Amino acid sequence: MTIQWFPGHMAKARREVTEKLKLIDIIFELVDARIPASSRNPMIDEIIQHKPRIILLNKADMADPIKTKQWLEYYKNQGVKAVAINSQAGNGLNQITAAAKELLKEKFDRMKAKGIKPRAIRAMIVGIPNVGKSTLINRLAKKNIAKTGNTPGVTKAQQWIKVGKEMELLDTPGILWPKFEDQEVGLKLALTGAIKDTILNLHEVSLYGLRFLEKEYSDRLKSRYSLTEIPEETVELFDAVGKFRGCLASRGMVDYDKTAELVVREIRSEKMGPLTFEMPAAPEETEKEM
Repeated sequence: MTIQWFPGHMAKARREVTEKLKLIDIIFELVDARIPASSRNPMIDEIIQHKPRIILLNKADMADPIKTKQWLEYYKNQGVKAVAINSQAGNGLNQITAAAKELLKEKFDRMKAKGIKPRAIRAMIVGIPNVGKSTLINRLAKKNIAKTGNTPGVTKAQQWIKVGKEMELLDTPGILWPKFEDQEVGLKLALTGAIKDTILNLHEVSLYGLRFLEKEYSDRLKSRYSLTEIPEETVELFDAVGKFRGCLASRGMVDYDKTAELVVREIRSEKMGPLTFEMPAAPEETEKEM
């Protein structure tokens, strides 16, 4: 399965973000806590340059809490501030303003020393489509200002949104698409619902999910589908899951389309519990990339 990305959108997003950077004090980079690396555009580092940044691990309630702690520790060791949040429920949002104040304290102290009147922190939220940007903005603003939807490009115009008296957010239509040179990135995005199912091969996505569960959460996989052992053969695995969950066609044969849909739906709806699909690169791997 090949999932394409769109360089035209990327160029537009880069231009729009770059144009507004001079107005911004800090960047909030929103990622999916289940796939923190795959749900970001690596170009963002180059775009925002040396602007202070906080990485917001959204949907933390759906991610493995132990692995989320490891991600937070990883960012801390990288010298990057990160906060785990759930924008849908509003959990962890109070940490965002506090973290921004901490990062910008020296800047605002210098402004105060020069006699510049205190003002609200100006922040920009960036993130790939469907990671929850508009939901977060609405939660922070405590009103439905930014349009929400599961379709990329819902936000059409830039606007400043007040968050109490201490912060202003720039809502921007910039769309930062993930890079899909690594097809596993596409599979992870598909499995977590960031890509429309209509453009996917759900058989491949569901198999990726099953094999991931076999490797990282085998007890949950066995328990969910009453498996004593996990079959090595793909057809046998689909047969076992499909028969147990009643995904049958005529004559009692397993309906593989229904089985694939079931597996993907159950992974997304936390029937397997909170899941994290990737961990930070080892230090030696990070050095190779730099």
